Amino acid sequence: MSAAQTDKRDTAVDDLYAEAEHWHLNTGEETIHAKRMPGKWRTIKWLSSSFWLIFFLGPYLRWGERQAVLFDIPNRQFHIFEFTILPQDFWMLSLTLLFFAILLAMVTALAGRVFCGFLCFQTVWTDAYTWLEGKFEGSPQKRRKLDAAPMSLDKLWRKVAKHSLWLLIALLTGISFVAWFTDAYSLWARLFSLEVNKVVWISLALFTAGTYVLAGFLREQACFWLCPYARIQSVMLDNTTLIPTYDFHRGEPRGRARKGKTQEEQGLGDCVDCKQCIAVCPTGVDIRLGSQEGCIMCGLCIDACNTVMDKLDRPRGLIRYESLDALSGEDQRPLLKRPRIYIYSAILLVALSGITYGLFGLAPMELKVLHERQPLFVQLSDGSIQNKYTLKVLNKTNQDLQVRITVSGPEGLEIVGAERPLDAARGTVSPRIVMVKVPRAQLESDAMPIRFRVETESSEQGVISAERESTFFSR
Repeated sequence: MSAAQTDKRDTAVDDLYAEAEHWHLNTGEETIHAKRMPGKWRTIKWLSSSFWLIFFLGPYLRWGERQAVLFDIPNRQFHIFEFTILPQDFWMLSLTLLFFAILLAMVTALAGRVFCGFLCFQTVWTDAYTWLEGKFEGSPQKRRKLDAAPMSLDKLWRKVAKHSLWLLIALLTGISFVAWFTDAYSLWARLFSLEVNKVVWISLALFTAGTYVLAGFLREQACFWLCPYARIQSVMLDNTTLIPTYDFHRGEPRGRARKGKTQEEQGLGDCVDCKQCIAVCPTGVDIRLGSQEGCIMCGLCIDACNTVMDKLDRPRGLIRYESLDALSGEDQRPLLKRPRIYIYSAILLVALSGITYGLFGLAPMELKVLHERQPLFVQLSDGSIQNKYTLKVLNKTNQDLQVRITVSGPEGLEIVGAERPLDAARGTVSPRIVMVKVPRAQLESDAMPIRFRVETESSEQGVISAERESTFFSR
């Protein structure tokens, strides 16, 4: 290494150590002010965080005359584009929850807590809050000084502006949440006119306060003390899981290189103990101490370490996504060839197949037929046999329908009570009691099958029908 390169390296090390004096491990007594460094994983983090724009913008998408996605709890209807899911179809909700639970387990087995690092609500909102904090209060060092300084006009306006924006984001979060459960456009009109009901006000208050406190004040403490995922991750990881890992073989013994002496002469590893990996960590953990429950595996420490290695003209990857087996030099099973990955994949496939079948197999109208048991049948004065049935028509469309009822079976069959169409309100079950009578001479056995059919015509879906078989008893 030339003298110029050595001087450049020593200057870089001095700058890093001067800045590192202000960084410390998070012990929970004070707020962590994480440093922001550009890099590959910071970019990925911002891109993945943009997924939450769906949360804010999704309620304003329209599908025909209604909101594209609307969880209409008062009417017990979930509208997802062209699909309308009613309580009778909630078995799909169980499959959906199973799908995402197993997906989370599978992703954790492959790459650790990447959900926490890149998609978690708490992580994303905290990152946005601290970004705004930096815009008003400056670098982490300036923020700490401002927190410790007595109140002044400069401190007051910065704090007021920051907290005002925090509260605005929290309020928009609450409104966006409520907008998924009621029409988003009418919600704003009712909010400005103060005509929303008590449930909406309570929901807004809870979400606004929760977002403001969790993202603005608790921050990483929510990950440490409130999130159960941090507690169970240890049973979901193994030595083949890819996680942000410090290469202790290459980094140790760590220490600051002295001027005029090479790294090899001092017997030091590549880690110069600059603590930049701690400085950028949103939870304040030291990745060099191994896997910890506070590590959300966001990869920001990798960006920080690579920046330092670039300044020191050393190879990147001192901290990198790596499995513990690979780091220890042991033979490791290929990442995608572990039994539990195949088990997870099979469960995901079954759940996804069930959800797909449920969505595309949803009938716009369903019919249930209940036979009267007391009495099972009645013999009329003309000798014919009469059975009583209760028909229940479930209208899953978005329109009120008039349904025609017909029945087929033995010759001479007559239906009483279906002369006029049944008014089937949208999203509800509409009952109708009918009588079916058959001349005794046409009855070939004590129990004969009959088939009920309901039919209507919808302006959206054309002719809609449903059938259900029942039994006609004569003895």
